[in-house]
Amino acid sequence: MKKLAYPLILGLLSACSSIDTMDQPTIQVYDLNDYDLDGVIAERDRCKDTPLGATVDNYGCPIVELIHQREEINIQFANNSSTIPLVFYSEVEAVANLMKAYPTATVSIEGHTSKTGDYEHNLTLSKNRAAAVSTLLSTKYGIDPKRLSSIGYGYDRPINPAHPAAAVNRRVVIDISNNQKATDMDWHIYSVDEDAK
Repeated sequence: MKKLAYPLILGLLSACSSIDTMDQPTIQVYDLNDYDLDGVIAERDRCKDTPLGATVDNYGCPIVELIHQREEINIQFANNSSTIPLVFYSEVEAVANLMKAYPTATVSIEGHTSKTGDYEHNLTLSKNRAAAVSTLLSTKYGIDPKRLSSIGYGYDRPINPAHPAAAVNRRVVIDISNNQKATDMDWHIYSVDEDAK
């Protein structure tokens, strides 16, 4: 009988000691919180202040994309004129708004003419047309002139080569270039709350 009592007593004692250790709190070694709500726990997060909604890599750092945007807008002119018709002001304003949205964007303004009159006159006229658009962007819409460049091509680059004297060739083409990095944004469950603010 004594032989059975010892294992039973030992078993009860070990059960009591294991019950005592269960009452002690477990110490959390790793920080499992996601403070910037990017889906990556703090312990692994290398970028602690990720913008809400940014697409992130496995370490919580925003994925960055290179933006290159090219827009071409045609502004047509009356014969032998460098005055911008009012109907095209909205297109120039759209360019200005895009440049304000992308502060590193630059614009190249190309002036063109139809093949009417001599070459030198048309070359000067094309330069004046490009300069008129550049001036409108800087004076009316507040774009820094350092971000604008203009060039005149005369009648060397007609949009309609079969009819070089056609009115469609009297134009300015605006080329917007932007090599800016931006965070790739993605929809997430908090987007609705952001829109409500």
